[in-house]
Amino acid sequence: MTRSIKKGPYINPKILKKISGKKPEEAGVIKVWDRASQISPDMIGFTFGIHNGKKHIEIKIVEDMVGYRLGEFSPTKTFMRHGGKIQKGLDVKKKESEIAVAKAAKNATTKK
Repeated sequence: MTRSIKKGPYINPKILKKISGKKPEEAGVIKVWDRASQISPDMIGFTFGIHNGKKHIEIKIVEDMVGYRLGEFSPTKTFMRHGGKIQKGLDVKKKESEIAVAKAAKNATTKK
């Protein structure tokens, strides 16, 4: 559910205080823990270090990000891959096809 229009967007006042009176080039990385705060037009050009629960991920704010939340650009989970027998079979087939292509390329160059 979205936030009420009469309330306006949620922007943490501490974040606005950190960027007030500074230029984006001089500010450096601004560390932020509030992932729920929305990105306002005042933040364009600044680089934020958005905490993902483990470390701060550096994100440079651009015009297209206005209206989104800070947490949307700092994923909290790392996708490794799907597991199981099917994935192992696919990995083996892929490796075999790469080897076959490499051998075909090698044979083509040696025959000339």
